[in-house]
Amino acid sequence: MSPLLRPPVEGTFPTYYGRYIDPLPDGPVLELLADQVEETAALLDSIGEDLAGYRYAEEKWSVKEVVGHVMDVERIFAARALRFARGDGTPLPAFEQNAYVANADFDARPLAALIEELRALRASTLAMFRGFDAAALARAGTAAGGSFTVASIAWIIAGHEAHHVRVLKERYLPGLQG
Repeated sequence: MSPLLRPPVEGTFPTYYGRYIDPLPDGPVLELLADQVEETAALLDSIGEDLAGYRYAEEKWSVKEVVGHVMDVERIFAARALRFARGDGTPLPAFEQNAYVANADFDARPLAALIEELRALRASTLAMFRGFDAAALARAGTAAGGSFTVASIAWIIAGHEAHHVRVLKERYLPGLQG
């Protein structure tokens, strides 16, 4: 059975990432990723440009910065998946997410452009994962001191986005509607 049909088992990813994977439903992760980006885009459309700079607290990211962060993480994890799938055994470093957001100036960009980029990025991520055979999906590599299989990374990308959508709904939307 393809490792993209059911969530990965313990030991195929660092324990920390269980917080992203565990809440996901069983089923094909590539279908989840395809559906998820459209659901996220619809949520962002409902927020709109006028409110996309909203922060639920001082020092927290704006809605646009959350979207940019989700994209940055997807890019980094997709690049890790590609390297591991191709048999690159070079241990990869961690990255500082706050520095990425601070240096991206996502708030200067239209929300519609960020949504368009999110869709394009997801299409690329999906195409890449669809191109991996079973051997590539089973390969593993090290990043930020932890071991990941290629397949587990698809689940982490989905879970990371789902996490931030929950944060948007729970912490941002009440303030936007209030």
